[in-house]
Amino acid sequence: MDLKPAANNKIKELIKKGVNIPNPLSIDVGEEINIDQISGNAVKIYPGCRIYGEKTVISSGVQLGYEAPVTVDNCQLGPKVELKGGYFNKSVFLEKASMGLGGHVREACLLEEQANGAHCVGLKHTILFPFVTLGSLINFCDCLMAGGTSRKDHSEVGSSYIHFNFTPEGDKATPSLIGDVPRGVMLNNPPIFLGGQGGMVGPLRMGYGNVVAAGSVLRKDLDMENKLIMSKSHPGAVVDLIPRAYPGLSRVVENNILYITNLIALEQWYIHVRKIFFENQEFGRLIFEGALEKLRMAKEERIKRIKDMASKMPVSPGKEKDTTKTTAAKQEFYEKVKGVEELLVSDAGKTVNWEERDRFLTAFRKHREERGGDYIEVIQSLPRDVSRAGTRWLDSIVDRICGQVATVLPALNILKKSRANIC
Repeated sequence: MDLKPAANNKIKELIKKGVNIPNPLSIDVGEEINIDQISGNAVKIYPGCRIYGEKTVISSGVQLGYEAPVTVDNCQLGPKVELKGGYFNKSVFLEKASMGLGGHVREACLLEEQANGAHCVGLKHTILFPFVTLGSLINFCDCLMAGGTSRKDHSEVGSSYIHFNFTPEGDKATPSLIGDVPRGVMLNNPPIFLGGQGGMVGPLRMGYGNVVAAGSVLRKDLDMENKLIMSKSHPGAVVDLIPRAYPGLSRVVENNILYITNLIALEQWYIHVRKIFFENQEFGRLIFEGALEKLRMAKEERIKRIKDMASKMPVSPGKEKDTTKTTAAKQEFYEKVKGVEELLVSDAGKTVNWEERDRFLTAFRKHREERGGDYIEVIQSLPRDVSRAGTRWLDSIVDRICGQVATVLPALNILKKSRANIC
């Protein structure tokens, strides 16, 4: 085998370690790759693949490039992950997550256990809870999706679906919560179905158990549950365009704050609950750290986007029906967004309702010791009262920080709904 020196020495080391590389001359491995972070157990790298990034982790049973060449750049891959073709950058894939041919997964994505996509799926700053399934030809950036209880009972997005995440004003303060974190992590809520050939104009909220008919484009929150939803088409019209009017500013800000506080709750879930399951896993510490890094990246992105939007408020025209009220809300958002940022980057999530947290964790650990099993098995078997206690703890994080933000932005009149009716 005549391989060039330097980076190609990494290929020799991988083969020696036990990695199955059928055509070593066809792959490229960056000099920065840490061989100690790649398992030699049942890993297979098909021809044409490229492995880059000093933070890249490849666990046992990973399969790369079965359908087409794969580029992996600074991703952390858990056991038995399958990336069948495409580009994958600065993202985490937990056990048995998979993506088909033509995947394009950019930074700050987190695909939990058995989450998967078929061919030609684009993701960025996307979080998929266990079992969530994406069809083909999908653009699903800037959203979090939960729902479902197992591989046979999962949330799904139909083929040719788009999450519209960029406005004509150039804003990307458009993250959508499809389900939520406090209930979604418990894996005991009904799945959500988004029918194919459809779309969602972010930022939106969607409740559990909903089925959206194929071809529907959603433009408003649907936080009710267990409904069949069929959207109406826009009536044909030509009207004057008012640049930067932001008529729905309160709802947009509210949904952004809810999204960020759900990310904060998910971070606490990883720190206090998920961490113990990573401890005995191959490369578990590195994958856990990778997941926390992606959650931090996601939060930073969302804060940046609402700050960018707030910076446009002083030049927004005041031609809405209630000019005085709207102008005051915009001015408040512009002037006080720094205070909002301080609340969102604070350590408030670490100490909120710690008594409820500790009660839940005590019951959770006892159940885990008695029940045994991996993360999915333990969560699926949690007694109802224990999972409800965990939801109350995570909900209290969301509620507390949302309440603090609402105090800072009184003119926007946000976050007044009961949390029971939000997600």
